[in-house]
Amino acid sequence: MAPPPGTATAPLDLECVALAEIELCGELIIAASGIDEERLSADRIDEVLRVGCDGR
Repeated sequence: MAPPPGTATAPLDLECVALAEIELCGELIIAASGIDEERLSADRIDEVLRVGCDGR
């Protein structure tokens, strides 16, 4: 018997979100390891996370 519609993809969707979050955290860690300052600036964080990027 097949699961009800919409429930079969829920775990997959959560996995995709979790993997994306892990990837972004990794990008932040890499960026932070390459600076001499104590913290990343807000602008650098936005750049690493591609905030405001139109996807190109």
